[in-house]
This record gives sequence, C-alpha cells and structure tokens, in this order.
Amino acid sequence: MERIQSHEIPKGLMEAMRQVETYLRGTSVDYSLYKLLKVRVSQINGCAYCLDMHYKEAMHAGESVSRLMLLSTWREAPIYTPKEKVVLDFAEKLTRIATEDLPEDLHDELKKFFSIEDIANLSLATAQINSWNRIMRSFGTTAGNYKVQ
Repeated sequence: MERIQSHEIPKGLMEAMRQVETYLRGTSVDYSLYKLLKVRVSQINGCAYCLDMHYKEAMHAGESVSRLMLLSTWREAPIYTPKEKVVLDFAEKLTRIATEDLPEDLHDELKKFFSIEDIANLSLATAQINSWNRIMRSFGTTAGNYKVQ
C-alpha cells in the first residue's frame, strides 16, 4: 500500500535524488557493475520496488539471468570476477555499517582495481541506492510496474 502518493512527494525531492544519479552516470564507474551493486543492496534492504527496477534495467543492459539469480550468493558463485566481488563486498559492508566493521584491507583490495576517485564514487553509489531503498520503502511504492525506458 502506498503511504505517500507521487503527487504528495515534496517538490524537489526526486529532482535532488536524480541529480546524484546524473552525476554517478558521468563517472568512470562501469554501468553493469553499478547495476549489480544496486540489485545487491536492494536485496539486502528488501526493497521490492528497487529490485524490480534494477533487475529489469540490468537485464536490458545485457546482464544474464544466472548472474542476477546468484547475486545473493555471490561469494560462492564462480561467475563473478574478483573486481565484481570486491565491489559487492564493499557495498554490503557499507550497507551494513551499523552492524559490521569496514575493514582497512577492503580499501586495499579496492585499490587493486579502482582509483581513489572511483572508490569515492562507489561509496556515493552505495549511499545513493541505500537512500533510494529507504525512500521507496517509506513511501510504500508499489513494485512490479517498472518499465525500462
């Protein structure tokens, strides 16, 4: 049940969120990696609306059903690259930062694949999808109707 209807959302809120998305799309963070991150964090946060959206967008961008289906078990699945695994680990740790430590060596692992600028942008990307998840869950936005444009 929607608790906040689209016409009730304060003016500027969605625009501000979309501005961050526009910034992130302009960075060197790989789109397919960003989609995996969004799906995984949305799984953790139980955001059905965001899962529906990002699963469909990832499929539209060429991601495989197998990789999306196994994403919640990425540590055991051999179909993810070391680069993808370190990003997924990082995103999970940031998402669960209230209950899990963010180990120093995780940044060392990230630095094997990413610049400091990329790591900063991955931090923002993780914060952004966490924000979207919380907004959509708070608003009670209905899942299942998203169409890729």
